[in-house]
Amino acid sequence: MTNVRKKPPAAWNDTRLVKACLSGDEEAWSLLIDKYKALIYSIPVKYGLSRQEAADVFQATCTELLVRLPELREPRALPKWLMQVAHHESYRWKRQNQRTVSRDAEADLPEPATPAIAESLFQQTQEEQMLREAMAVLTPQCRRLVELLFFETPSRPYT
Repeated sequence: MTNVRKKPPAAWNDTRLVKACLSGDEEAWSLLIDKYKALIYSIPVKYGLSRQEAADVFQATCTELLVRLPELREPRALPKWLMQVAHHESYRWKRQNQRTVSRDAEADLPEPATPAIAESLFQQTQEEQMLREAMAVLTPQCRRLVELLFFETPSRPYT
């Protein structure tokens, strides 16, 4: 078993994590899921799914990751792939919920290849993931300073 826990998850590149996961390293799986859990959860939340539905989407996405990881040709594409899977699962849950609410209101339509929300959602989610990864490698003092300067609401006056 490879000891991956030497650095925080954000410090490990995806190529190394994927390789360790494929070799059966359970700790690498934990690190990989920990690294991308916020990314995966952010998609169903943006679709307006409930907490339980978001957890179901997360589980379905992680299951798909477990099954399909050996097929991934480029580990650097993992975040985009995870977003696509979470998007499709969220869309499926949203449609299923709408069907439950009104079964006869609309005919079953095929899922659009790229809904209007998808491209901006992917871009926004990628940017959020890059920010999470960058924040994770900062020292606690630097991270707190960035949080105070850019994320505190309402922001403090400078004068």
